[in-house]
Amino acid sequence: MIYELSYLILLLPLLSFLVLGLAGMKMQHKTAGLIGTCSLSLVTLLSYWTAFAYFTADRVNGIYQTIVPYNFTWLPLGNLHFDMGILLDPISVMMLVVISTVSLMVHIYSFGYMHGEKGFQRYYAFLSLFTMSMLGLVLATNIFQMYMFWELVGVSSYLLIGFYYPLKPAIAASKKAFIVTRFADMFFLVGILTFGYFTDSFSFSFAGDIVMGQGTTPFIEGNIAKAVAAGGFIIPTALVLMFIGGAGKSAMFPLHIWLPDAMEGPTPVSALIHAATMVVAGVFQIARMFPLWIEYAPQAMSIVVWVGVITAFYAAAVACAQSDIKRVLAFSTISQIAFMMVALGVSLPGHHGAVLDNHAQLGYMAGMFHLFTHAMFKACLFLGAGCIIHAVHSNEMALMGGLRKYMPITHITFLISCLAIAGIPFFSGFSSKDEIITACMEYSPVVGWIMTGIAAMTAFYMFRLYYGIFWGTENKEAHAHHTPHEAPLTMTIPLIVLTVITVGVGIYTTIAGFAGWGGSFGSFVSAAGTDYTIHFNTQIAATSTVIAILSICLATYIYKGESQPIADRLYKTFPKLHRAAYKRFYQDEIWQYVTHRIIFRCVSTPIAWFDRHVVDGTFNFLAWGANEGGESLRSWQSGDVRKYAVWFLTGTVALTLILLCI
Repeated sequence: MIYELSYLILLLPLLSFLVLGLAGMKMQHKTAGLIGTCSLSLVTLLSYWTAFAYFTADRVNGIYQTIVPYNFTWLPLGNLHFDMGILLDPISVMMLVVISTVSLMVHIYSFGYMHGEKGFQRYYAFLSLFTMSMLGLVLATNIFQMYMFWELVGVSSYLLIGFYYPLKPAIAASKKAFIVTRFADMFFLVGILTFGYFTDSFSFSFAGDIVMGQGTTPFIEGNIAKAVAAGGFIIPTALVLMFIGGAGKSAMFPLHIWLPDAMEGPTPVSALIHAATMVVAGVFQIARMFPLWIEYAPQAMSIVVWVGVITAFYAAAVACAQSDIKRVLAFSTISQIAFMMVALGVSLPGHHGAVLDNHAQLGYMAGMFHLFTHAMFKACLFLGAGCIIHAVHSNEMALMGGLRKYMPITHITFLISCLAIAGIPFFSGFSSKDEIITACMEYSPVVGWIMTGIAAMTAFYMFRLYYGIFWGTENKEAHAHHTPHEAPLTMTIPLIVLTVITVGVGIYTTIAGFAGWGGSFGSFVSAAGTDYTIHFNTQIAATSTVIAILSICLATYIYKGESQPIADRLYKTFPKLHRAAYKRFYQDEIWQYVTHRIIFRCVSTPIAWFDRHVVDGTFNFLAWGANEGGESLRSWQSGDVRKYAVWFLTGTVALTLILLCI
């Protein structure tokens, strides 16, 4: 059975990493790239085969089953035990498709983009490790196993962001990403330990509806009564602590500061990190533990909602002022990940208590749907940006303009991806974003209209980016030294594949949503696990579409021409606002001040002084006292019998005199 081969999905990239890491330097570049790419090709085939078998299997009472083909107890600690295994359910199988597809496109694309780079073999080894880590994260059977692969993802991202380690910005960016995410992961670990201590379990839920494969170790559920008793305060607290870890990994405000600097890594790495892997780990964490949130902490989900709303608006505002095309896409990613967080947060318990009614849980499906669609068109945008950078040797829009006539394939694929992220009908982003806004409107009209406004900002800044690259004023001076050209097939084929997915999914889901057809995303992934037919809210769909089109028209009016007098006039009118947005509203400076001036100076320095002078001083004094006492007594143990006799006689005389005096 295909499920029995699921272990190969993790084993193949692991073997690829070991082979390339240990023997890669003795190989030719092409050989190393082929090993990594062929390994991911097999992983992709297995992932698609697994997805086909899982989603075409018979359901039980209309619900997809949760299947664990492999699970064993790694470390038993009484009722609390650490398990390792593979868990297959709708969201993990969907993530297998997303991760393997984008990773394979990045592997193929890197053949052209990284050609001739020093460390080519090392690059492919790190890609394999990164992919294996993310696949292990989504297939984890319990929270502790998820955390182990979660940390491997962090290590892998550190290695890939710092790939150009001779450059100081790359070193700084990799350390920044590692430190910020480790800081957030500290809360994740505290939440896991709190949850495990009070529930005697690391399970994602206490439902007990898991189908174990032959020879696997059944989950030993903890004390459920104890878990219920702890649900009033402990489980919500643990879940919020774990959410902080997810917020750090998914770059939610104010822990987002590492993501824009991660652009120092190779552009294909940016596509992998920002599209399907690292940044969606926090979203996946909330979705994976969704039963616990709904059952024990529904009120705490408002924290997820408002963190997402603030992050989405902040990132969209910053994206409107950036000139580096990769940073525009980075802040776009932050904003879109926040859309997914908001979608999960607005998923309220059903109309009858905690029943998972599909309509009430629309946000869950919409968030997962947007994760899927965003992965494809955002990977296409980043890989397209790589083609552009490859052509003009710069990230700055000032050195671009007029590239549509030099790069027709990149131009068309980039335009389609921009239309998708803007939410235009018949492109995949429309279907998922419309459902998110609908869920937000049902949660709160205020949240719904805020997210609609942010969606309008998304359409505006993405077409500002599009016109700045492909239209506008051509920099003939820069192009005279190096005429731009279309990227090689190894780089354009992944763009075409991702574009076809974006358009194909968009056409079907748009028609299906208005016509009420089944077989759309809701038929595979829903809150209750049942078949959910998507029905668009016509009023909301029409409103969001009109607003998106108006935003695109505004961007066209301002940025399409050879010159941009309106943009220049706005800049002169609001120079401080523009500079603040360009400088990311000084978040880096604020963190620098908080860490250096407050934490380091006011907290760390006094603690360090206390540690050196009081703690170390106390133990140094004890050691000094013992040493001095030993030195004083050492002469009494000289081994000279005559000295012993003198001391004996002296003591005898002294005792005699004392007794006589008494």
